[in-house]
Order: sequence, then C-alpha cells, then structure tokens
Amino acid sequence: MRDRGSVVLIKNNKVGLIQRIRDGTVYYVFPGGGIENGETPEEAAKREALEELGVKVKINECIAKVEFNGIKYFFLSDIINGTFGTGKGEEYQDKKNKGSYLPMWVDIDRLSSIDVKPKEVAAIVLSLFN
Repeated sequence: MRDRGSVVLIKNNKVGLIQRIRDGTVYYVFPGGGIENGETPEEAAKREALEELGVKVKINECIAKVEFNGIKYFFLSDIINGTFGTGKGEEYQDKKNKGSYLPMWVDIDRLSSIDVKPKEVAAIVLSLFN
C-alpha cells in the first residue's frame, strides 16, 4: 500500500491522461505516482508531472481522494512550463514488464466511453466540465 499524488490537467476541453497498454489491455490513468518519504501529496504530484509528462505544474484544489491500496490524491492543476509528452521518468526506461506509457490529450466527452482508472475521478472531471 502506497499513497499517491496525481494531476488532473484540462486544456481545450481535453484532459491529459497516460494511455497504458499492458498484457494486451488498453486503459488510461491520470499522471501521478507514489509519495516519497518527506513529500506531501502536492509535491509528489508536481514531481510526477515533470517525470511522466515533462511539464511543471501549479497545483490547485484536490478534487478527489480515493482509497485503494493507500490514498490516491487527485489535484486539478495547470501547466506553467514545459512541453506535454516529453517526460523521461523511469516508467519509460523498462517497457519489458510494465507495458507502454503514452501521454495524450483526450476529449473530456470520451471519459465515459474509455477505460479510465479510477472511474470515479473520470466521473468527477466529467461533472466539473460538462
């Protein structure tokens, strides 16, 4: 069990997600990762956005806390610097066992028709922006 911090990025009616393909299954996740010792959930979300997406973000409000193998925090965030999709985190190094990671912008309207994990956060984003 590990707590996690994640970002929810919205731009032009699109949400920034990471498409995962693992063991033949396609699904989408909000960018984020484990909170390290001494880190706040907000600091973890900022670090993960830089590692996974190549962007610096401003953390706004926490729109969801989901309990599943620890507490997952989801922060509405704004990109303040960098280029989306240029991340160089460890998830891009060893694709052999962990599948693929592809950052992308997805139309908010598609959130109800694709496999987004966790579903409850996708539903919150839909309710906030539709």
